[in-house]
Amino acid sequence: MTINSYINYKSVNSLPEIWPIAAQAFGGIMALNAPHLKSKVTLSYQELYQKIQCCAAGLQALGVSSGDKIALFADNSPRWLIADQGIMMAGGVDVVRSGSAEQQELLYIYENSDSSSLIVENLKTLNRLSPQIEALSLKFIILLSDEEIPTSSSTKILNFSQLLELGSNHSLAKVTQDKSTLATLIYTSGTTGKPKGVMLSHGNLLHQVNNLRQIILCEQGDRVLSILPSWHAYERSAEYYLLSQGCTQYYTNLRSLKSDLKTYQPHYMIGVPRLWESLYEGVQKQFREQAPTKQKLINWFFNLSQKYVMARRLSRGLDLDNLQPSAIAKLFATLQTFALLPLHLLGDKIVYQKVRDAVGGKVKTFVSGGGSLAKHLDDFYELVNIPVLVGYGLTETAPVTNARTLDRNFSKTSGQPIAETEIKIVNPETKEALPTGAKGLVLIRGSQVMQGYYKNPEATAKAIDAEGWFDSGDLGWVTPDNDLVLTGRAKDTIVLTNGENIEPQPIEDACIRSSYIDQIMLVGQDQRALGALIVPNLETVQQWITQQNLQLQLPSSEADLATVANSALYSKPIRDLFRKELTRQVQDRPGYRTDDRITDFQFILEPFSQENGTMTQTFKIKRPQVREKYQELIDQIYES
Repeated sequence: MTINSYINYKSVNSLPEIWPIAAQAFGGIMALNAPHLKSKVTLSYQELYQKIQCCAAGLQALGVSSGDKIALFADNSPRWLIADQGIMMAGGVDVVRSGSAEQQELLYIYENSDSSSLIVENLKTLNRLSPQIEALSLKFIILLSDEEIPTSSSTKILNFSQLLELGSNHSLAKVTQDKSTLATLIYTSGTTGKPKGVMLSHGNLLHQVNNLRQIILCEQGDRVLSILPSWHAYERSAEYYLLSQGCTQYYTNLRSLKSDLKTYQPHYMIGVPRLWESLYEGVQKQFREQAPTKQKLINWFFNLSQKYVMARRLSRGLDLDNLQPSAIAKLFATLQTFALLPLHLLGDKIVYQKVRDAVGGKVKTFVSGGGSLAKHLDDFYELVNIPVLVGYGLTETAPVTNARTLDRNFSKTSGQPIAETEIKIVNPETKEALPTGAKGLVLIRGSQVMQGYYKNPEATAKAIDAEGWFDSGDLGWVTPDNDLVLTGRAKDTIVLTNGENIEPQPIEDACIRSSYIDQIMLVGQDQRALGALIVPNLETVQQWITQQNLQLQLPSSEADLATVANSALYSKPIRDLFRKELTRQVQDRPGYRTDDRITDFQFILEPFSQENGTMTQTFKIKRPQVREKYQELIDQIYES
């Protein structure tokens, strides 16, 4: 299949209408492959469509009718997609969340969404919700596993095979849906407050199916590696689009990612900055393990290629720090590009090809979203010729509104608006429109913008004005060519006592360039200066200790805070090392100001993660939760 054989779904009115078209077009081609399940699962497009139909018919046999809300609390698997589309094909609205989310959050979502039935990943998930779930209104419960059904429950329970068997003996009733019909409720995990139910229609999601082609020019049979939560708007819309064009999706996880990259050689992967940071750090670790002479050669090539990349950006008019270069500057940059090209190509052959081989060697496009991509990662992936296209959007916008493209991969921006999308920058206080280049609040208008927050008209009215502009809560500006540049979150802004407003994300992105820093979060609200909580990379710190011939013993990664505070991490040599690293990384970033300086810091060894409640499902730090958890440490930063 060639790019010209793209299937257009603009005449489709609901998501389930995609699957008979895809089944006819792609038939026996593998749609889904889940190699890490206990029994490996593969499904062709025809088999996928049949199972979605059986699931939908089974749900109708259980009494599901148009508009019924069904909670789907489960994680990535082919059965998740079958359940998701089965619910919609039956006429229902699915209410989605990870099965591993906290019990109280899941119970709140079930009740707040007015769900009448529940689909869960397995008995373990169901048992986590018991006995409280039994007190809520439940028509039935479906397990996505094939476990034996407990006899103690008063609610009707079926496992997945029983549901499909029921559906195979029941005629599927046609359901009338259009683009305005509610398709799903996605509860924002958020960083503050109770989650809100984002109402996305079939039209919102079909906007993505019909327009993500501006970013990914996929072909039938292209391989996709799926690692993000399928229920989340970012991964979900990408999956709908990629599967609508006949791609084969392989499910992976963090444990298997590196081996799966080599085994399945994906053409595409959707990820968040933390994922690209992990791959980058893996490469850097391999480089650090090379002999000193080889390390020097690698660094020489990287430094030279960095100059080549910077010159090429300027010559193409894609240098954010010099948007309007003079003709002489562009000519000089073009000449520099040609002069450096032979050595860059030599570096590509000797060094960069090995990096591409480590991610399978077949990558056409990686897409990054869910947060800003740090400059050093942006530079690195461009330098080694692995296209990483940064996109932007929110759950409330289904989610993509802006994205870079292969022919305009403009570093440090989030790209231009995709089709049917408008971006406006306004004064955060007055909401008056600001001129091009001025920094302000990002407003979005387009056919992908949500219908509103479920049963929350007050929050909806705050988010979407009378003219349909959605308040993203993000700060940024647009270039003369309408590329969006994000500078931070309005609610993340740290205000120092001198009145200076600091956006923490760009500074944090600069700091994690240091090989000694694994994670960092800035603090300093209502303080004289910035401070930081740092998760150190104990491995690279230990290497530095060895190189310096110091007799210092680092704490284990499981050490508690008291042990950490009395460990070698707080010795003068290591404290000085981190002070120098922070100063160097912060001062090297464009637009450095004195107030960006980090004056003091404290170490923690437990990484920010979803499991301990300090990160969202898309790996954004929950700043209020971190501040609450480590308030005593933060106070110590400012005691002196």
